[in-house]
Amino acid sequence: MSKQSAIAERLPIEGELPSLDQAITWINSPRLTAADLRGKVVLIDFWTYTCINWRRTLPYLRAWADRYRDQGLVVIGVHTPEFGFERDLDNIRRETRAQDIGYPVAVDSEYAIWNAFDNHYWPALYFVDSQGRIRHHQFGEGDYDQLERVIRQLLIEAGRDVPEPVGVVAGRGAETEADWKRLKSPETYLGHGRSGNFASPEIEFLNRPRDYSTPERLRLNYWGLGGNWTLSNQSSRSNASGARVTFRFHARDVHLVMGPARPGAAVRFRVSIVGLPPGDARGVDIDDQGNGTLDVQRMYTLIRQPGAVGDRTFEIEFFDAGAEVFVFTFG
Repeated sequence: MSKQSAIAERLPIEGELPSLDQAITWINSPRLTAADLRGKVVLIDFWTYTCINWRRTLPYLRAWADRYRDQGLVVIGVHTPEFGFERDLDNIRRETRAQDIGYPVAVDSEYAIWNAFDNHYWPALYFVDSQGRIRHHQFGEGDYDQLERVIRQLLIEAGRDVPEPVGVVAGRGAETEADWKRLKSPETYLGHGRSGNFASPEIEFLNRPRDYSTPERLRLNYWGLGGNWTLSNQSSRSNASGARVTFRFHARDVHLVMGPARPGAAVRFRVSIVGLPPGDARGVDIDDQGNGTLDVQRMYTLIRQPGAVGDRTFEIEFFDAGAEVFVFTFG
């Protein structure tokens, strides 16, 4: 039995494609309805623009959209926000352009489509056949060869000829596949509502400024603050220059979702790793001395180690007040 035939046997009907009519607006497309999509194979991708797990799927989404568009595949990104600033339409439009997304995007800032799918994850992919039936889904990264076979199977069922498969796609920058074998640090939130492993000796205050002390020593995957900060449910906001965040991590890459608390402001910062400038371990958003500037709220790639990976201490210091930090992610 061929792999394609085996896939066909594993594609049950999981339900009908819910309506997309409750999208606030659409980017790259007029509004799309069930009638517009009938006869097409549809890939629904739930995303939010700061999510590193989604970012690493994006090269494949672009490639599939390009390769199979003429055969009847429609990729639709449903942008459902995790953080408050991801509800801002200007931010979503900016990141859609910055991340080179050319396929249609339904803006779902009120979670209407998310709830219609009973979805709980970013990324979440739902594969819909030409009759409007959900035939497969996946939550999270990976299994790209299998997912492409699902697309091809649904196109074949729709009577379409399909070209050669895309196969392996090489992501760049933040879209590079994680170094899974050496990744030992989890996503870590820096807001009061979801924070864990906080190691500064002071008690965390909610929505009140207070001084925090950088821990002298950190265990792996613990973090701390230094300087004056205000913690809210989603983030920590610096109130004075010299504020710091320190994290003990084990990963090739360090990303941090952050930005200026006041739109239009610029906040200068410097990153160090084991107390030294990152040099050739710098990420794309800093120079080799670790210097960078927060200009918008987004995910910043700060460290990409080219060699050995071990337990290391990361620190970011902000030279201006008004930095807001949300979550560390690693790769």
